[in-house]
Amino acid sequence: MANSIQSSNDRILVIGLGLTGYSVVKHLVKSGMQVTVADSRELPPYLQQVKDEFPNLEIITGRIPYAWFGRFDQIVTSPGVEIERQNFSSGGALIGDIELFVKQAEAPIIAITGSNGKSTVTMLVAEMMLAAGLKVKTGGNIGTPVLDLLDQALPDYYVPDYYVLELSSFQLETTYSLNACSATVLNISADHMDRYSSLDDYTMAKKRIFENANKVVVNRDDALTNPRPYQNTAQNTSIISFGLDAPQAANQFGVAESGNSRSLVHGETLLARVEQITLQGEQNIANILAAMALVETAGVRLSPVVINAALNYGGLPHRCEIVAEVNGVKWINDSKGTNAGATIAAITGFSQNLILIAGGKGKGADFSQLAEVVKERVQHTILFGEDAGIIFESLDQSVPSTRVDLLEQAVVYARKLAQPGSVVLFSPACASFDMFDNYEHRGNVYKQLVWDLVH
Repeated sequence: MANSIQSSNDRILVIGLGLTGYSVVKHLVKSGMQVTVADSRELPPYLQQVKDEFPNLEIITGRIPYAWFGRFDQIVTSPGVEIERQNFSSGGALIGDIELFVKQAEAPIIAITGSNGKSTVTMLVAEMMLAAGLKVKTGGNIGTPVLDLLDQALPDYYVPDYYVLELSSFQLETTYSLNACSATVLNISADHMDRYSSLDDYTMAKKRIFENANKVVVNRDDALTNPRPYQNTAQNTSIISFGLDAPQAANQFGVAESGNSRSLVHGETLLARVEQITLQGEQNIANILAAMALVETAGVRLSPVVINAALNYGGLPHRCEIVAEVNGVKWINDSKGTNAGATIAAITGFSQNLILIAGGKGKGADFSQLAEVVKERVQHTILFGEDAGIIFESLDQSVPSTRVDLLEQAVVYARKLAQPGSVVLFSPACASFDMFDNYEHRGNVYKQLVWDLVH
């Protein structure tokens, strides 16, 4: 069955009316397509905007029988909607907004996914490309829905030299024609286990990013990121690796050590000293190496100005963000740490005395992997939210742990525990939807609580 819209006569169903669904509706209606919108929620977030802009559009809210989908030639689903594909055998092909986008993309695509670090690497690549004097558009799972990048009606519209896309596993599930000029899976750790049947199922969704990619960037420190032999990549596809060890080949990126000095290198070519990097933590050394590999494989020379753009990048909000440092206590906001792997990376980025605040909606995750790193580096854990009890049972009980009901209580208790030299790390290892709108809302609440408490 075809995976793309063939003509304006196709009957198209858009499932989900959040930000992505809204962008899909705008794109399709403006293209002259026959569109119907469905959302299982009675009051989806962008319902009123669609009614105001497109008053004649058919909109269905609430539960919809699967048999009803047979009316349509094409079904476009939002990434947050869980779909059982076997129930669509009588309906049209199931695609997402990324598939719609790649059919009309006006420039090569650099595609980035992974369990952790993908937003940071996406922004690093964009900053490096801009430093090289190139025009870049960034979107996908970060910031702007991809179809908005094609909107010629916008006042700031321009044709870029490259698109840099952050892609989630959910987006990749319904993407068939990506054909990226350079693609990477940065790392794999258990996430969204409430949606996937196994880690292997989740990994396979991530690796869809490699299909028909011209160049592939993999993590030497994570064998699960290698596309072969499980993914459809051509035998002549170039595979470039990055890692925190020394490169073993000229096209590899890594870290060379000499005495007490550590350097970022491409093969034997020195790129920069580790101490020049603004971002903190070993995970960010890996992120910068990945970004360098993606930029180089996309055909952009790693000139000094391009390298300096990576070295000077200050990081994303809500990703190991310093909120305050008062009376010798450092308060860190890592609200973007929405799974155990992200929290492990955050913890290992600090060598000081750690007080960890974690908790939220666990998405069916196994938190036992947190136990070892918590035992090694954390002095006390403070747990809150829907799955605080599950995390508590998973952690090594040799580390003191306190359960509270609210984030505010966690911050107040952390202040009581903290001594000069302590680091209070808010890295939830969970989604935010039990108490907050999203991780940004959660992070902003944490920052306000800290500012109110310490100032």
